Amino acid sequence: MKKYVKFNKEKILIVNKNYRLSRFFNPRKLNKELLKQYDVMWQAAQKDKINLNIVSGYRSYKYQQKLLKEYLRVDNVENVKKYLAMPGHSEHQTGLAIDLINTESKLIKKYRKEYKWLYNNTYKYGFILRYPKGKENITGYKYEPWHFRYVGKNLAKELYNSGDYLTLEEYFHLNNKKR
Repeated sequence: MKKYVKFNKEKILIVNKNYRLSRFFNPRKLNKELLKQYDVMWQAAQKDKINLNIVSGYRSYKYQQKLLKEYLRVDNVENVKKYLAMPGHSEHQTGLAIDLINTESKLIKKYRKEYKWLYNNTYKYGFILRYPKGKENITGYKYEPWHFRYVGKNLAKELYNSGDYLTLEEYFHLNNKKR
């Protein structure tokens, strides 16, 4: 069941533990507007001597199934559900989510200079920190300082909320309790 919510006149696709995509939903690649805005953001980051790379972008339903099997080999299902979206529930399947690393191939972490830059600038390019710290009970996922979702500049500015990121669930008053 796909869930779209309205922001101004735009439709925003919500994918989380309650709202899933069909296994047949398949844009096959990252969204064109996301890529355009990422390029602009990347160039701005370079000017500030911040190096970023996309380590994970679009993932198909089938690929998410493969990841799930790999994670379940080393961890139990309850733990895995805290940090990996089940197939059909991954924002990566929308083509609107990216995970970022620095040039040393390290995930963006809270105390790295890249994180500070991203935290304070991504909204200007239409991206939000999707799983902010302290919002785990709202999103259902552990804090992920490397996971960014493209929502467009206007909504991103609203969600940035002067540095106190609101989640999509909070902003659109979505209950994410049925995990």
